[in-house]
Amino acid sequence: MVKKSLKWYAGGFWLPHIHLNRAYRDRLFRFLFKDKRDLLDLYNALNGSSYRDPNALEIVTLEDVIFLKMKNDLSFIIGNRLNLYEHQSTKNPNMPLRGFLYFARQYEGLVAAGKRSLYGNATIPLPTPKYVVFYNGTDELEDETALYLSDAFSEGRGSGCLECRCVMLNINRGHNQDLLEKCRRLGEYSEFVSRIYDALSKGMSLKRAIETAMDSCIAEGILKDVLIRQKTEVMHMLLTEFDEKKYRRSVYQDGYEEGESAGFAKGREEALRDLARKKAAQGKDMAAIAAELETDMPTVERLLHPASENP
Repeated sequence: MVKKSLKWYAGGFWLPHIHLNRAYRDRLFRFLFKDKRDLLDLYNALNGSSYRDPNALEIVTLEDVIFLKMKNDLSFIIGNRLNLYEHQSTKNPNMPLRGFLYFARQYEGLVAAGKRSLYGNATIPLPTPKYVVFYNGTDELEDETALYLSDAFSEGRGSGCLECRCVMLNINRGHNQDLLEKCRRLGEYSEFVSRIYDALSKGMSLKRAIETAMDSCIAEGILKDVLIRQKTEVMHMLLTEFDEKKYRRSVYQDGYEEGESAGFAKGREEALRDLARKKAAQGKDMAAIAAELETDMPTVERLLHPASENP
């Protein structure tokens, strides 16, 4: 259950202070930025600001049952801005809708906590929203991609009376280099995940790939403070994020929905095989396919070339 206490904030609105519900484990991205100093450093790097006091930043992440699945989110207020940061390894066109619902819930809480009347004759001051998604999946994306809620409307972008703009920043190695250099923690996170993908592309199992990336990063001082002190916990978080069974269920569902439109349902193995072949037809190599399917090279080889399987 989420508990709230009231706190007056300099921006002119009541801020509900939300005590975090740790009913589930953090994902690595949020785990790395839950320290206000690191989160403030990220905010400054993104906005060209120079805040120095971590207490100027107030965490307001929603963690009730409705948003329990948004495990990569960080929401906070600083100045007069309400920020929502998320990490994603896939490009999800529904991010603006997720953000819209999230912000609506935040504003509802702010208004209720401040005991403001929606029917009064005075404007209720609200912090300005900003939604940023940090992407480090295997699809090639531009450094920055803007997604809009109105793209989902029947009349297209710019139509209707509602909008939510989501800025997706590619933080893979070689992208947004200036940002990664300005925020040390973000740059090190990017390099760490890139090394996991590198190891997977060589045919390593997921656990071995993570261990290899950890060892090389520790040796070079990358996320060393976290990887030495909390190596086991980081391993657990990454194995959870890459969980193959959950991923295969997701792949199966994608395959089933595509198959339904063609008039038939596909099995798990067939759905996974079709997805691998689809990615191969797009010109992706074995390493890229293995990383996207969160599996090893031999499995991808078997999916793409079933004739090589033992009878």
